[in-house]
Amino acid sequence: MKNLLSIKEISKADADATISRAVELKKERKPLDVLKGKTLAMLFEKPSTRTRISFEVAMAQLGGRAMYLDFTGMQISRGESIADTARVMSRYVDAVMLRLYKHSDLAEFAKNSTVPVINGLTDLEHPCQALGDLLTIREKGKKGGKFVFVGDCANNMANSLMLACARDGMSVTLCCPPGYPLNKEYVQLAQKTGSKIEVETNPLKAAKNADVLYSDVWVSMGMEEEKAERMKAFSPYQINSDMLKQAKKDCIVMHCLPAHRGLEITSDALDSKNSVVWDEAENRLHIQKAILLELLAK
Repeated sequence: MKNLLSIKEISKADADATISRAVELKKERKPLDVLKGKTLAMLFEKPSTRTRISFEVAMAQLGGRAMYLDFTGMQISRGESIADTARVMSRYVDAVMLRLYKHSDLAEFAKNSTVPVINGLTDLEHPCQALGDLLTIREKGKKGGKFVFVGDCANNMANSLMLACARDGMSVTLCCPPGYPLNKEYVQLAQKTGSKIEVETNPLKAAKNADVLYSDVWVSMGMEEEKAERMKAFSPYQINSDMLKQAKKDCIVMHCLPAHRGLEITSDALDSKNSVVWDEAENRLHIQKAILLELLAK
């Protein structure tokens, strides 16, 4: 694995190896010096909590260091190109993690970088979160079950998870309102895995016998102008007690966070015995460490 740009672009073998390594790192829970002298640059165009903290702590626990960089404090905000920024940063650091609005900018950066590039989130995918979610699903014993994504099924998490879960042998149900088309490419790639892929507009029907109920925000960063329209369209697509009653009794509730309680998920669902969101958040640290080792510990 030379870069981590998307679930689409890494093999299942690489994904499995990364998750397996994360499992071992989580068991050991001890600092390592394998990345001593290595520096990870973290370039943020979008704000972050979990991605920033987990990568900073991961590098520290592996013996390296992480450098936080904001678009507004760099020449890229004054017109320096993505390509030139990549060429310069490649001369200074050992890897770059970027959290950007446009996936095309990430691809342009990776094309011109001579060091590994990690997608910390774009409008198209969030592969680090998806790999961490697979780790959580596996450790909770839900691999191979029914995965239900509720809400905006065309966002970056839906794209990454439908493919990652389908490739992991899960049946995938995408539950969303009419008029919000899915990413056809990702649906087709998920279908090619041989896993069952369904699109459902009725939330209670979608939740029937679910092993995993997954939600994300209705208004992603950059879509603020659509907020009023989206709030109205997505209001029935909420993980709540009614959905939980339709799912299996031991189903797990997941959310990549931050959660807007009372919107895409209710507090009683988020704080229920079925919820694994805090384990899910913790697993970002372990998967980040595994990703860094896969890319940098040669």
